[in-house]
Amino acid sequence: MGVTRLKRKDRKNKVVAKNQVQFLKLGRNLEAGSRSKLPASSQIVKNNAVLDQLETTLKK
Repeated sequence: MGVTRLKRKDRKNKVVAKNQVQFLKLGRNLEAGSRSKLPASSQIVKNNAVLDQLETTLKK
């Protein structure tokens, strides 16, 4: 059985899928006390703080 080349669309889909997996791994690999902890000045940390504050006010 010979090696078949992927068509352009399939090659693109393969690359896009690989990049999406890498993006998700990077976004979900944040653990408390780990080396990948976000700095306090990060926009994500600020957004999470605001969301937590809104969530507590809605629960009251």
